[in-house]
Amino acid sequence: MNQPFTPVRLGRYVLPNRLVMAPMTRSRAKVDGAPGDLAAEYYSQRASAGLIVTEGTQPSDDGQGYLATPGIHTAAHVAGWKRVTGAVHDKGGRIFIQIMHAGRMSHPDNTPHHRQAVAPSAIAPGSQMFTATGMQDIPTPRALTAEEVRQTVADFRFAARSAIEAGADGVEIHGANGYLVQQFLAPSANTRTDEYGGSIANRARFAIEVATAITEEIGADRTAIRLSPGITMWGIDEGAEAPALYRYLVGQLDRLGLAYLHILHGGDEKLVGDIRALWKQSLILNRPGRPRDQIGADVASGLADLESYGQMVLANPDFVARLKSGAPMNEANRASFFGGAAQGYTDYPALEAATAA
Repeated sequence: MNQPFTPVRLGRYVLPNRLVMAPMTRSRAKVDGAPGDLAAEYYSQRASAGLIVTEGTQPSDDGQGYLATPGIHTAAHVAGWKRVTGAVHDKGGRIFIQIMHAGRMSHPDNTPHHRQAVAPSAIAPGSQMFTATGMQDIPTPRALTAEEVRQTVADFRFAARSAIEAGADGVEIHGANGYLVQQFLAPSANTRTDEYGGSIANRARFAIEVATAITEEIGADRTAIRLSPGITMWGIDEGAEAPALYRYLVGQLDRLGLAYLHILHGGDEKLVGDIRALWKQSLILNRPGRPRDQIGADVASGLADLESYGQMVLANPDFVARLKSGAPMNEANRASFFGGAAQGYTDYPALEAATAA
């Protein structure tokens, strides 16, 4: 399949190939939340991917969920990300910073202000989280007031502007994997009775307001969103209305003319097909665990314009070259996924280095 190696337009950019580095939390930010020099090396090593989407990056102190994740809301964060984006651009790559508010998926021990997490409703996810003192139960969050919801939208807007100031080519809103945006979508996490809860339109309102605010701030052609229809994790259950909810949400988001929609495939092939029909801009599809011999199949069928990959890109800085040449891939070391230093982060060998060795 040669389609993955052909150019494609995405927003205001033309990418050299249709292979995307998926966002992956690596938990290696500095104490102040700024990415360090190793992050610049890590991302620039993988700049041959058509697009890099960074790890989830919090828009505020309230948005942090895990230890050692980066932010994009202070001058130090902007300076750190400038080194990352500059290194990627020096290699000819494109990079979108993913803005992620963890919502209830947080613990006070992991945040700078050590406050109770915030969420649509005061409902705990019923799971545990790693902290500096080990695994702990995630506490019940505090429900955001309507005014605080609007302030959170403003936080996303500010973070998007900060990302552009840091040299990012655009931003991806994290609306997937059980974090704040998806918490608003799911009745299991959102029992509000105001304009942000209840009906499909109300539960989708927060996602639409965030996307609208960011497009107003930096332009629709530099704004994107990731969704995970049907993914059930950490107490997320979107209920029987889920397909209708996503058809409505995608239809509303399509009106904004975003650069792309990034779908984490949850197994509902019909729904993904319906989303493809509704979405007029570029669509990136991620199928967890997809085998190597199926890479490019969704582009070839027209279901997606681009495909994103996580662990294979994590373990293979020259993923595109290995795929094109049929060379063997490095295996990812799960023990080094989160936290640590260079090991399992920037020390995966490129093909030419491995051959020389």
